[in-house]
Amino acid sequence: MTQGSISLDNRSLRLVLGPIAILVLAWAMIHSGRVAISRIFVKYGVTVLNTAPADAVAAIDTSIGMTPTDAEVHYTRGALANQMQDNTTALKEFEQAVSLRPRDYYLWLELGLTRDRLGDQPGALSALNESMRLAPYYARPRWLRGNVLFRMGRYDEAFADLRQATTSDPELLPAFIDLAWGASRRDATLTEQLVQPQTDKAQSELALFFSNHGKPDEAIAHFRAIHAPTTEVRRNLIRQLLSIGAIKQAFDVWSKNSGNSITTKASIFDGGFEGPLVLDESGFGWRLATPQPGVGFSLDSAQPQSGTRSLRISFSGHANPAVELVSQLVLIEPGTHYKLNFAARTHGIVTGGPLVLIVKDANGQHVVARSAQLPEDSGGWRTFGMEFATGPATTAIVLSLQREECTTSPCPVFGTLNLDSFSLEQVNTNASR
Repeated sequence: MTQGSISLDNRSLRLVLGPIAILVLAWAMIHSGRVAISRIFVKYGVTVLNTAPADAVAAIDTSIGMTPTDAEVHYTRGALANQMQDNTTALKEFEQAVSLRPRDYYLWLELGLTRDRLGDQPGALSALNESMRLAPYYARPRWLRGNVLFRMGRYDEAFADLRQATTSDPELLPAFIDLAWGASRRDATLTEQLVQPQTDKAQSELALFFSNHGKPDEAIAHFRAIHAPTTEVRRNLIRQLLSIGAIKQAFDVWSKNSGNSITTKASIFDGGFEGPLVLDESGFGWRLATPQPGVGFSLDSAQPQSGTRSLRISFSGHANPAVELVSQLVLIEPGTHYKLNFAARTHGIVTGGPLVLIVKDANGQHVVARSAQLPEDSGGWRTFGMEFATGPATTAIVLSLQREECTTSPCPVFGTLNLDSFSLEQVNTNASR
């Protein structure tokens, strides 16, 4: 073959292939355009679903007509049908979607959910098995399969799935524990066996769950199993335990905090106000009234009665005498005689409701002791003492600074008060006699 003939053949080939390439390009452009327009209809349908559901269905049906082999369009139509409680249509669309894109775990997951809604548990299990095969380390397919197995009565397989799902996604733990609690008929020991906590997160969630369900001892056991409890878990657990009256267990959690110096009963925490003021104290430290007009709190280093600081309370018209301005929850022994000591310094106190320190039973909230009224001007530091006896069932008291009832309303207060040197001592009544 001559060189001239080769050139002629190449020209012929280009003449043949050129139009084909143009046709392919044109087809690709048309197809891409159809896909783009189809997706616009899908987006519009999703947008108007809540306001115009009929328009949404029409838009997505149009997109299916334009791109019938697009799995995404069938998935969207199925999701829309599910939202409209049309599970039969959803099932058809999801089956079409997985046939077009069989390696998408999420499409199999949605198919499994829809089959389950229609009461086809074996079909749901089959779809979820495929979803798990495609995404073996994802939590959601395993979690959903565990729920299906649970409803089928295959409990050992179900809880194995659910446990592994919570390992992948710890946010599922509260729901898992609640399911185990119901399955065990509120048996704490069996609940623990079903959950099998292995991590700090699992132990924390069990501690919070049991405290919220009236099981303080079980809550403490799981709290002690936490290697490094977070401040949030500790604070939430203390609050929950106190809310159910489990004061002893709450003290156990609070006292294990390395920042708290008290680990025994019948002691005032930071009686000299040497530590920082904690505005959201939930345990056994000093609690200050929530911020409100006419009262302010600060640590005062000028002329403390002991140590380096005292608590200063400034009044500029605070009007509610019922507010507990400063308080502390103290664990004590029942049937015991105590003496509370403290120091106060007042200046320019003007009010119709004098300031007093009150001791109340933490359980019944009845008053067991009341200090003398604090003077308007103490002329420096003055010490006060008040004795009281706890009842046979009293396990904790609340110390609180507040005002006596006023004869007029409103009842503002002005001036300043400093407090310092709080202490609590057990009194031997036999020796005193």
